[in-house]
Amino acid sequence: MGGGGKIPYPKHVWSPAGGWYAQPANWKANTAVMSAVLASIVGMAWMVSANREYRDKMPEPHRFFPSRYWSKQIIEHERKESES
Repeated sequence: MGGGGKIPYPKHVWSPAGGWYAQPANWKANTAVMSAVLASIVGMAWMVSANREYRDKMPEPHRFFPSRYWSKQIIEHERKESES
C-alpha cells in the first residue's frame, strides 16, 4: 500500500520548476525573501491608496469604518470635529 516508490525518470530533462520531485535545498529562504518582497509591495500600494483616498461624504461618528484608521482626510476631519 502507498502507491510504490518513485518512478524512474530521464535525468537529462530540464524544467524551470526543477523537474520531477524537485525540492530545492534553499526553498525556505526563497519563500521568506519572496514573502518579504510581496509584503513590501502590498504595503507601498496600501500607502499610495490611503494617500490618494478622497471622500465627499464623511462616515457617521461611532460607526465601524475600516479606512477611518489610515485615511488622512478622515483623521483630520474627526480631529476638527473633536475640537469643536
